[in-house]
Amino acid sequence: MSTLPFKQVDVFTARPFHGNPVAVVIGADALDTPAMQRIAAWTNLSETTFLLPPTAPGASYRLRIFTPRQELPFAGHPTVGSAHAALESGYAKLVDGRLRQECGAGVLDLTVEGARIYVRAPEPKTASVAAPLFGAARALRVDVGPVWIVVDLGRAQAVDALAPDMPAIEALSNALHATGITVFGRSGNPATPLHVRSFAPAHGVPEDPVCGSGNIAVAAFLRETGLLQEFGQSYTARQGMQVGRDGRVQVRVSADSIQIGGEAVTCVDGTLRVA
Repeated sequence: MSTLPFKQVDVFTARPFHGNPVAVVIGADALDTPAMQRIAAWTNLSETTFLLPPTAPGASYRLRIFTPRQELPFAGHPTVGSAHAALESGYAKLVDGRLRQECGAGVLDLTVEGARIYVRAPEPKTASVAAPLFGAARALRVDVGPVWIVVDLGRAQAVDALAPDMPAIEALSNALHATGITVFGRSGNPATPLHVRSFAPAHGVPEDPVCGSGNIAVAAFLRETGLLQEFGQSYTARQGMQVGRDGRVQVRVSADSIQIGGEAVTCVDGTLRVA
């Protein structure tokens, strides 16, 4: 029996037990893929990550990301939380205020600005789809590594009051070869003008508390549909209130890039026993 350093980090918040938790196993070189998947199923968080030595030139570290059911090439809150864990543990160091993360989506640039960590997302791929669960609401299929069906529900009140039919969302996600459904609406509050919710029951995650890739997909939706002018190229999205996690995601959008960022705080710092 051996042990590995382990952290559980709440992301998109500075307050413990808010935001979105990610489990981070540090220096997981000896673990094979089935062992990583078993650990991810055991933590039963939306994602569990494994920090490994880089193989790509210039990368700070390599990251593997698992839901309880399968590996993902990229995910937003695990990227921010794992960068926080890598820096806090000394596994990686900043170079000119930057990290470079190697993952299934390639090598991604991260920047640290005060207490916030930002990642430049992989370039999204979008396509129009129908989402009959949501009536005539406009929907896009957005591939950012995870694939989200993004639905504009209009007002934040509709987002907040939504009572999701999880079996129907799982069936629709599978039919559209998507990770899940992300919905958004307008709050009327300039500080947090968008409310967002993300559902991925097909991956064993009924509601993802504060979803980085879901917010990237919303930003891609706004850019693609010309709605970005309502919010500007930099805004804050609010997510997680319905599951008691209430996080904030900082979003920056330009013609050629989408960045998300936020704060993170370690809630568990210890070791993991592995066979």
